[in-house]
Amino acid sequence: MKRLIKLLLLTTGSLIGLILLILIIAVLWISISGNRSARVNMALAGPEVKTLTIDSLTFRDLNKNGRPDIYENRGKSTEERVKDLLSQMNLEEKAGLMFIPPVSMKKDGSISEKPSLSDVFSLMAGGTSEMLFGKHINHFNIFTGTDKKGMAIWYNNLQKLAERTRLGIPVTIASDPRNSFSNNPLASAFAGDFSSWPEPIGLAAIGDSLTTWEFANIARQEYLAAGIRVSLHPAIDLATEPRWGRINGTFGEDASLSAKLTYAYIRGFQGDTLSKTSVACMTKHFAGGGPQKEGIDPHFPVAKGQVYPGKNFNYHLIPFEAAFKAGTAEIMPYYGIPMDMTSENVGFSFNKEMITGLLRNKYHFDGVVCTDWGLLTDVKFLGLMILQARARGMEKASVEDRMLKIINAGVDQFGGEMIPGMLVKLVKEGKISETRIDSSVRRLLKVKFELGLFDNPFTDVDNAVKTIGNPEFMAAGELAQRKSIVLLKNETTSSGKTLPLKAGAKIFLINVDPDKAAKYATVVMKPEEADFAVLRIKSPSQHIKGTGLLGRLFSSGDLDFKGKELKKIMKIIKLVPSVVDIYLDRPAVIPEITEASKGLIANFGVNDDALLDVIFGKVNPSARLPFEMPSSMLAVRNQKEDLPYDSGNPLFPFGFGLSY
Repeated sequence: MKRLIKLLLLTTGSLIGLILLILIIAVLWISISGNRSARVNMALAGPEVKTLTIDSLTFRDLNKNGRPDIYENRGKSTEERVKDLLSQMNLEEKAGLMFIPPVSMKKDGSISEKPSLSDVFSLMAGGTSEMLFGKHINHFNIFTGTDKKGMAIWYNNLQKLAERTRLGIPVTIASDPRNSFSNNPLASAFAGDFSSWPEPIGLAAIGDSLTTWEFANIARQEYLAAGIRVSLHPAIDLATEPRWGRINGTFGEDASLSAKLTYAYIRGFQGDTLSKTSVACMTKHFAGGGPQKEGIDPHFPVAKGQVYPGKNFNYHLIPFEAAFKAGTAEIMPYYGIPMDMTSENVGFSFNKEMITGLLRNKYHFDGVVCTDWGLLTDVKFLGLMILQARARGMEKASVEDRMLKIINAGVDQFGGEMIPGMLVKLVKEGKISETRIDSSVRRLLKVKFELGLFDNPFTDVDNAVKTIGNPEFMAAGELAQRKSIVLLKNETTSSGKTLPLKAGAKIFLINVDPDKAAKYATVVMKPEEADFAVLRIKSPSQHIKGTGLLGRLFSSGDLDFKGKELKKIMKIIKLVPSVVDIYLDRPAVIPEITEASKGLIANFGVNDDALLDVIFGKVNPSARLPFEMPSSMLAVRNQKEDLPYDSGNPLFPFGFGLSY
């Protein structure tokens, strides 16, 4: 360890070296304090829950008093059970319910009490026993995971630990999307053992509500098997600003298409009503995060807010109206400021006119409202700022004032935070009434009861192994990947259409697995020897000044290829007839590539096998673009952020797609 630290000290002139040094010091420091904290908090743990039978009533004795309480009786209504449990909870337990921080797990499924360099997100999580017994928190989100068996074992271990709290309130686990072939570490997780599908924007390219429902229903079964009971999705923002870096998680720019798929998605996860077989949806980001000024995401302090130059705010509400009709259990507002739309320019979760006025009063939404992650506290270590709170419009306010503002706006839960002691303090000081806290706690408990967590919070480990990523589910994901591919250009040559390529053709590859390609064609090592080149490229992105290291994980900036990057691509295309496949996590400006290529394909998260099946004609492409492809950056800059299909003379319009 000493040698490693010495090496890192020598490399701290680089950003990576400095970050690694900070991480190692953090792990060492938190590990020491974590072990101590775990011992202290485990002393607060009571006995495990026993299942008792009294007067023919079998129940889990969650509060260990030897008699059946109303909240332990599955024969009582949800309203009765919530009322009874709420009456038994103290203020600290109520406050803990209103926070949902990250939690980490060990690879063997055991409980994590200290951070690990193998899981960078564990640095943001507290020790598990500290959060359960010290802070009374029982909602968590997982960023990463282990193998499917390990996840199920960990989940059961966590629920066994939660049983030992005073009232035995079960834990609720939430997750960002984890079924996409591609990966955005800030908005989704690696699929791992789970079935692998195109990203949501790929489901929009398919455009079929039945496929979307099938995806959601399969993902629901995999989540349920792993113990994940809240999906931090769908993201139903409209992609009307093409530079925005989160378009890949949406259903595109058309409100009608998004609304149709939103309804199917939520019903696939939740069913007609929440039940013990449901995964609750936390639909986001109210009231639509798409129209970011210049496309700069409000994760970053340089963001300029959400703007509506086309006076089109209501258009962005259409998918949410479908979500309410589908019965979404929860809603997440976004970080951004709806500029000049209300009496004060503050982010949605701080904005009472948006949360209470629009969401609660106009749409009569009485489900859980949870902030996006990290609106209250900065992430610091040894006085060094790691990540600022995304308190847009409230940057200069104290943490207490931010909390007050969010509570008064009508929000129920704080995403990514774990400071319930501050909420308790505000209640004791009379700044927030306990009655106001009770209204949020009721909503949160209602979801737990409806999901059946109080009656049986555990998962079957053997079933998790059989269910997650089973052959049927994997095959459905593979088919959806193929169905999501869009054919944009298929040039006619003297010998006919370029695509599909003939089996046995000589092909030169860029970013394609040669072993997989060899099943379809003869792979050559030099472009001069090839009949065709097959190139896989990604939509361009530039790092925006002021977004820091986090900004490098976001696609942002201009949509066209620049300088050397463009020349490298064009060199191959001009040298040999080329089929170009471009991964579109957001639209791209590619007039030169389009003009020079013989075939052009767009994908939204597919593997090489899926792509090659289309290129060689095993699958006939049928998908359609879920957004416009602008013809120039000038056209992009002339667009209005809140309007769909307003790019002048687009290279490819919304809904474009060819077939063989």
